[in-house]
Amino acid sequence: MKRLNTTADSPRSSSTSRSLMLFILGSLLSSVAAAKTPVIEITIKDHLFYPAELIVPADTKVKLLIHNSDPTPEEFESYELNREKIITGNSRAVIFIGPLKPGSYPFFGEFYPKTAQGKILVQ
Repeated sequence: MKRLNTTADSPRSSSTSRSLMLFILGSLLSSVAAAKTPVIEITIKDHLFYPAELIVPADTKVKLLIHNSDPTPEEFESYELNREKIITGNSRAVIFIGPLKPGSYPFFGEFYPKTAQGKILVQ
């Protein structure tokens, strides 16, 4: 009995199927990796950080999502974290920190250092 050549048997279809499977696998792995990164939101309002004290797990990369609710810019600054980022008024910024060892890591607002102060406690 002669076998019919269907599109499922063609080399092109096999290559397309492999490409599709690799794409799906890559998407799943990206989603899993993104899901493992904790996101902590910080709001700047009236030149203050809310919350002013954050607790994050040790040895873990963390995504800080900072919302500046003030109309003026502020600069997130931390010598201990080796990070600085200007966040324009009424906008958002993302800063990745870690993985960090247990301890206390202060941060402050460069433009309003007397009021905009906070710390990250790593446990």
